[in-house]
Amino acid sequence: MLIKQMIVGSMAVCCYIVACEKKKVAAVIDPGGDEGKILAEVKKMGVDLEYIIATHGHPDHVCGNKKIQEQTGAKIIMHAADAAFFGTPEVKNYFSMLGLTPSPPVDRQVMDGDEIMIGDVTFKVIHTPGHTPGGMCLYNAPDLFTGDTLFVGGLGRSDFPGGSHQELLASIRNKLLVLPPETVVWPGHGYGGSRSTIGEEMRSNPFL
Repeated sequence: MLIKQMIVGSMAVCCYIVACEKKKVAAVIDPGGDEGKILAEVKKMGVDLEYIIATHGHPDHVCGNKKIQEQTGAKIIMHAADAAFFGTPEVKNYFSMLGLTPSPPVDRQVMDGDEIMIGDVTFKVIHTPGHTPGGMCLYNAPDLFTGDTLFVGGLGRSDFPGGSHQELLASIRNKLLVLPPETVVWPGHGYGGSRSTIGEEMRSNPFL
């Protein structure tokens, strides 16, 4: 699997292009802006974009969905709980204050334990609610894309609508910290660093 990490948008989201080198197909995870930059990198990698995957529905992580889908035809994937939550008028109105482009309707809703195939690359969906109701991580050993669930030396906020600090801690402890210590953590923002490992977060993350 090829992995390209990019910092995009006004809120410095860690966006990822993940590709199957053999079949030359890819997905983009959390395109939070700078769509031209993302698409230029996809072209440079020589791959076809099949999917846009949202680790969660917050606007800073999905604001690039519309333009990228329009230009590539890639299908949008999100956890079912966030597809429902962020589709409600009240939640849409709350987050509209950020002035970011909302995501088009989701093409595929996934649940905990589902698999997302990108060529010969298989991601397992790990549902990690707490930051949002349908927050999820994507696991293809040894790589784990954690969105805003787990950062390097930190964890996601839980004070937005749909958040729960207790739920977030339970998700991290029961679903992520049980993974092998060498698991590579690729976070949704690079606040404390661009990547880490589960072992390192267990040893040094002050929030855990």
